Amino acid sequence: MRDVSMKPTTLRTAEARSILHLDARTVAVIHEGAAPKGDPLPVAKVAAIQAVKSTSTIIPYCHPILIEHVDVQFDIRETEIHTTVRVTAIARTGVEMEAMTGASVAALTLYDMLKMIDEDMRIGEVTLVRKSGGKSQFREIPARRLRAAVLVMSDSVAAGEKSSGRIIQDRLTAEGVEVSHYDIVPDVTAAIVDRLKRYADEDRMDLVITTGGTGFGARDHTPEAMGQVIERDIPGIPEAVRAFGQDRIPYAMLSRARAGMRGQCIVINLPGSRGAVRDGLDVLFPAIVHAFGMLWGQAGSHHASYEDEGA
Repeated sequence: MRDVSMKPTTLRTAEARSILHLDARTVAVIHEGAAPKGDPLPVAKVAAIQAVKSTSTIIPYCHPILIEHVDVQFDIRETEIHTTVRVTAIARTGVEMEAMTGASVAALTLYDMLKMIDEDMRIGEVTLVRKSGGKSQFREIPARRLRAAVLVMSDSVAAGEKSSGRIIQDRLTAEGVEVSHYDIVPDVTAAIVDRLKRYADEDRMDLVITTGGTGFGARDHTPEAMGQVIERDIPGIPEAVRAFGQDRIPYAMLSRARAGMRGQCIVINLPGSRGAVRDGLDVLFPAIVHAFGMLWGQAGSHHASYEDEGA
């Protein structure tokens, strides 16, 4: 199985359809309620629902998923029965296999309940009609290439030790963001404030990501420095980062990281741990790109935000 533990959960949906080809006389029997084993439609519906919930036990590489909803609909035509199965889940992986399994088993159940009166029945194609959800759905292309700065706050790194800042730099570059500045400062509030203000006011950076200084230590001053820099808080970002991390390590809740805006610049704090930085970046991308569409007055051109939906 693929490791999906680092993927965030999103709302996933999928719709699949199967087609059972049968004789018109068999269709008439269904309408008359005269099938030998009883009405095949409610039985096929239950079978489809059970199949959706049991997909991971049937198909080896499918992950067990908590299914939120299954809808099964039948479209009875002159010589065909179309079964449509819609599946919804909040999960780290898609539900297209669940939908296709449900549609397949519904067709098989119909076949089983009608085979004694129609030896020429055949199951046709099973098709994935549509699916949605996952990070790829929220991947956007900004109106222009984002310019970013990476700031490392650490006395030890300033003295020459290895930094998690390079992880941030590499990830930003991989996401197509231009890293214009990479700096290291000691855990001194005045130095942090000066550098952040310079990035926002003079260098006109779009994005600043910091690492370090978010803990409980006597020299962990990043959140306090942020209070002197940002003009508007973005509480949802650190909340999401902490929630994601808390599912993986019980210390994530101890981060005091903040995020906010200064003018047109978004500043985000990440902890100093390399693992925490990787987790935080997995949360930020690709969703953070949408923030700039909102900031630049372009929200809704790709995907609606919660604010847009309420307008």
